[in-house]
Amino acid sequence: MMPMTAPVSRPHAVRLVVSDIDGTLITPERELTPAAHRAAADLRAAGIKLSLISSRAPRGMMQFVRALDIREPIAGLNGGLICDPDGTIRERLSLEPVVAKQAVEFLISHGVEPWLFIGHDWLVRRDDTPQVAHERAVVQTTPVRVDDFAGHYENVGKIMGVASDPAGLPGVERDLANRLGDKASVHQSSPIYLDITHPQANKGYAAKELAKLLDIDIRDTACIGDMNNDIPMLKEAGVSIAMGNALDNVKAHARFVTRPNTDDGWAYAMEHFVLPRP
Repeated sequence: MMPMTAPVSRPHAVRLVVSDIDGTLITPERELTPAAHRAAADLRAAGIKLSLISSRAPRGMMQFVRALDIREPIAGLNGGLICDPDGTIRERLSLEPVVAKQAVEFLISHGVEPWLFIGHDWLVRRDDTPQVAHERAVVQTTPVRVDDFAGHYENVGKIMGVASDPAGLPGVERDLANRLGDKASVHQSSPIYLDITHPQANKGYAAKELAKLLDIDIRDTACIGDMNNDIPMLKEAGVSIAMGNALDNVKAHARFVTRPNTDDGWAYAMEHFVLPRP
């Protein structure tokens, strides 16, 4: 079935929405619009739970958790870390130390700077780069600077590779995925970011775990996103929605395509594809 932008009947009544943040819930200026606030309130009034999922660490998600008064568990690090809205860790999936070390060395050798995420901590080798400054402002989190990552490969929930040349990142993604095989999940989450996580730590796994924690069938769950790392949860969802600004291959995995995040696409999706209608 081709993705649709008009209201149609749904096979299951949605009881849970699992939403990506960047490129989906928020605008390119990283803001929640009044329409998004209203749609989130409408979900709550309809008895539909809302959870957030992101490649961000949970600390970088909390501003939106608070703004939307989300009371359900959330998933950060592409599903590698599931926690309550107060930050209490419920579940975590970590890379094997030898795999984390191998990934870091590969990224460095290809000119891609690695960042490590361990629990709620964000580790960097340099904290004075434009990319770190940008990320600090976006996620409202201060990184921990270390001289090198030796001794820091235990309990790594995610490695983020930060590319100075976005054109080369798809090739790095492909080659690193081939090298690590089934020992890690490797997905590009933005034009300059590459995420390496535990092989089960993807948004599909996390969506199923969030639904399970809330005693909701995944078939009664709607998932919405825009990037390659959102595809695993779109495949699992009873109702799969791609943003209008999503990559074409992401849209191909969605039942519905909404407006872009420059045109209140998230709110439109909630109103037309999720909320019950007479």
